[in-house]
Amino acid sequence: MTTDNILRIGLVQQRNTADITDNRRRLAERIKALAENGAELIMNQELHDSLYFCQTENVDLCSLAVGIPSEATRLYSALARELSVVIVTSMFERRAPGLYHNTAVVFERDGSIAGQYRKMHIPDDPAYYEKFYFTPGDLGFEPIDTSVGRLGVLVCWDQWYPEAARLMALKGAEILIYPTAIGWESSDTAEEKARQLDAWITVQRGHAVANGLPVVTVNRVGLEEDPSGQTNGITFWGNSFVAGPQGEILFRASADKETVTIVDIDRNRTENVRRWWPFLRDRRIDAYHGLTKRFID
Repeated sequence: MTTDNILRIGLVQQRNTADITDNRRRLAERIKALAENGAELIMNQELHDSLYFCQTENVDLCSLAVGIPSEATRLYSALARELSVVIVTSMFERRAPGLYHNTAVVFERDGSIAGQYRKMHIPDDPAYYEKFYFTPGDLGFEPIDTSVGRLGVLVCWDQWYPEAARLMALKGAEILIYPTAIGWESSDTAEEKARQLDAWITVQRGHAVANGLPVVTVNRVGLEEDPSGQTNGITFWGNSFVAGPQGEILFRASADKETVTIVDIDRNRTENVRRWWPFLRDRRIDAYHGLTKRFID
């Protein structure tokens, strides 16, 4: 049962295909089911409308980008309004000809856009050629105010950077949110895959602990082929999870199955954890100047 102190969060971990219309249809069905079961805030994975196109560098794939506003935003706006829920989406934004961003768009209960976050840290690794497509974000680390709270929305590669989480926390974020697309490269050993997954979960649990905030991470799942044939594609590792403000795992999804679920966050517990562990109180802000340098010799 929903109370003022409990926030009911819906998560959608989904397999995607090349059929954008079908991806959106299935996503809409799952958002509706979550809303009908009491979710107030619904989270989606990174670039949820399409396949993860960054496995190759192909200018033609820039045609996947959408404007804000566009048909895509109107779809999620209508869902938010119809269901009276807050929805966090992730879009390939066409800002101008030749200028694109990886952008999270948050829709308020009335269908309006509550705010946007443009991915700040852009990776460039084999099969993750995001620098080819995405301009680094220019909106900063600004929480988005909604009717369910102030959301610290970040995106995927941002999740490895404690500075991003800290700045969101210092600006009043009540929860850290990471739409994600991350998986395994087929040639890695089982031991290496396990290390990567464990590191990914651990670093985000660390953000929860260090900032006394819940963390919600929604990853995609399933194998997506490399269209160039140069690799064996990416097996997205799922494992979407919710951690509480002490890093405790409240929910963890399957590694290989689609998952639709609701997780309750206790706002009172977040407040109490910050009282018990007052990390923000004890920060030595007078001694952190070096953090703004690339490297300290």
